[in-house]
Amino acid sequence: MKHHLPILTMATAALVSACGSSRQEYPAAPSDSTTDTYFGHEVADPYRPLENDTSAETMAWVEKERALTEDYFSKIPFRGDIRKRLTALNDYVKQGLPWKGNDGRYYFFRNEGLKNQSVLYRTDDLKSGKEEVFLDPNTLSDDGTVALTGTTMSHDGRYMAYTISRSGSDWTEIYVLDTATGKLLDDHIGWAKFTDAAWYKDGFFYSAYDRPVAGKEFSNANENHRIYYHKLGTPQSADTLAFEDKDHPLHFHSAYVPEDESALFVMTGGQGFGNGLMVKPLGVANAQWKVIEPSQDYAISVVDVVGDDYYLYTSADAPRYKIVKAKASAPERKNWVDVIPQAEKGVLTSAQPTGKDLIVTFERDAASYPAIYSLDGKKLADIEMPTYGSVGISASDKNDEVYYNFTSFLYPSTVYSYDKATGKSSVLAAPKLDHFNAEDYVTEQVFYPSPDGTKIPMFLTYKKGLKRDGKNPVLLYGYGGFNISLPPSFSTQRLFWLENGGIYAQVNLRGGGEYGEEWHEAGTKMNKLNVFNDFIAAAEYLIDQKWTSPEHIAINGGSNGGLLVGAVTNMRPDLFKVAIPQVGVMDMMRYHLFTIGWNWASDYGTSADSPEMAEYLLSYSPLHNIKNDGTPYPAILVTTADHDDRVVPAHSFKYAATLQASDTGDAPKLIRIDSKAGHGGGKPISKVIDEQTDIYSFIFQNLGMKPEKAE
Repeated sequence: MKHHLPILTMATAALVSACGSSRQEYPAAPSDSTTDTYFGHEVADPYRPLENDTSAETMAWVEKERALTEDYFSKIPFRGDIRKRLTALNDYVKQGLPWKGNDGRYYFFRNEGLKNQSVLYRTDDLKSGKEEVFLDPNTLSDDGTVALTGTTMSHDGRYMAYTISRSGSDWTEIYVLDTATGKLLDDHIGWAKFTDAAWYKDGFFYSAYDRPVAGKEFSNANENHRIYYHKLGTPQSADTLAFEDKDHPLHFHSAYVPEDESALFVMTGGQGFGNGLMVKPLGVANAQWKVIEPSQDYAISVVDVVGDDYYLYTSADAPRYKIVKAKASAPERKNWVDVIPQAEKGVLTSAQPTGKDLIVTFERDAASYPAIYSLDGKKLADIEMPTYGSVGISASDKNDEVYYNFTSFLYPSTVYSYDKATGKSSVLAAPKLDHFNAEDYVTEQVFYPSPDGTKIPMFLTYKKGLKRDGKNPVLLYGYGGFNISLPPSFSTQRLFWLENGGIYAQVNLRGGGEYGEEWHEAGTKMNKLNVFNDFIAAAEYLIDQKWTSPEHIAINGGSNGGLLVGAVTNMRPDLFKVAIPQVGVMDMMRYHLFTIGWNWASDYGTSADSPEMAEYLLSYSPLHNIKNDGTPYPAILVTTADHDDRVVPAHSFKYAATLQASDTGDAPKLIRIDSKAGHGGGKPISKVIDEQTDIYSFIFQNLGMKPEKAE
């Protein structure tokens, strides 16, 4: 069967004001006559110049767009009130999970309220109330844009390596502190990425790329991820190469060294649904690598090393995951022994050692259920949760201490201590919110049918007493990709929506990990339209059940969720009133050519794969399917940031320029371009409040709402 790609001609900047004086006039974007050929067929890309984010023309356009967007927001009378309210809602103490370091002390993060970054504290006794600041990332920059992204302590407890990100970039730097004195050592690693420090003897392994070309640090494709060994007290230039794979330049490589420092494990990923795993003994002359899993078809990671036994977490022959045991002498899959088999219901989402046992978390209908198992796979106890929600665990094979945090839509993250002997949990740290009463609200889970009959779960959170009269404002949020689940979680920003009578609807689309690999794969590649159909069906369900109507629905998603918002807006512009695609993947024909975009091919496929794949991608690519025939579109606010080297700003730039040049009605089509920010991780609270203020201002303005809570 022969497939044809249509020749697309998208509106250029000359059409900006062609549709009458009632429309907003937008800045003319740099454009040219570029076309790409996919299997013999041409596709226009008139805004290709915007891919060069450092050119004078692009920078001038960015500044004009920023001025236009700021002018729009400055005229919204309640913008300042929203900022005040969001600031008040965020001003409470937030404490993270503690962990016991190898120096015998306890470490935890805490934010006293409105600090841009959480501070790392330590104490000898978690119940004493006596702690000291160990590392305050707020001192690393004047504006809070340097984020502490990870910490790892040496096995002897003498040193702690920490990783930082600047302005939200994925590029990572590594520094080292002396734990006894808190003194910063001279060691400094630059141009690392997707790494922590895997300690071994008097140094550590880490992963890095070559230094990028000047001016292209945040856009050029990343290739040849290598593992190096750094010895303390030496410069990075003296680091030794520990692992590389020249035959596969698009693979990721990460290192893991167990507590006994017996072996170096290397995980390989980047071009499959999962990752490969290999191991080599450390301290053995001429040691050879043993391949535990050669492919990237399955997820696999090391849970624990106990003597000669490797405990592994994997999806191999278990799409809902399991725990297996392998011998160091023969760790290949054919020799594995199941310890905790795949469950009949639910997905095994994580496992880690706790003393001589394992603590395992299952996910059922997008909610977490942890339990304790023995190393021979016997279930010892369930850990009871307050309601459906999500849980994080802190435990170690060195002792029986277990800490966990629990959160749900109406349940701010609370830290518990769990006693394995009694099976009882006790609160260790609970937040106190003066501006919120959970008893005023309710969360329920519903299941609705997608067009093919698949039942899709969705959480609805709203104020008690709400009437189903078809007039309630709804904020509909989804993701649907990369095996990532959307469990219940707490957001102070979301409280503002709820207290103003809004319904927050979080939908668990196919493509995510809520029901294992089968659910994930049902939303990938040539099945990607399932994700969009699931989301559209969620909106239709809410309308059919009289929760709301199209005039009252705002949709939101970020990254892959930004792609979701862009795609469904093109498919059903009549169904939504406001759309907020954040840092979205908008150009499905070229996404794989920037930074680590090639890594997403396992979910999306690429335009180079085949005529069929190229045609399928083109059929839903948000950039390429914007209507230009007068069809009314929702009000759209695109968000991106200048240091986003995950989903480069060019995606949002080209999408926004095309929207603004197309005839899609009179509703505003704006782009908010943040500075000194990236894909979202590590963003200082001041920038979070700024961004959420503008997002809510845009939603309220275009839904015709006026916020009631302003103090």
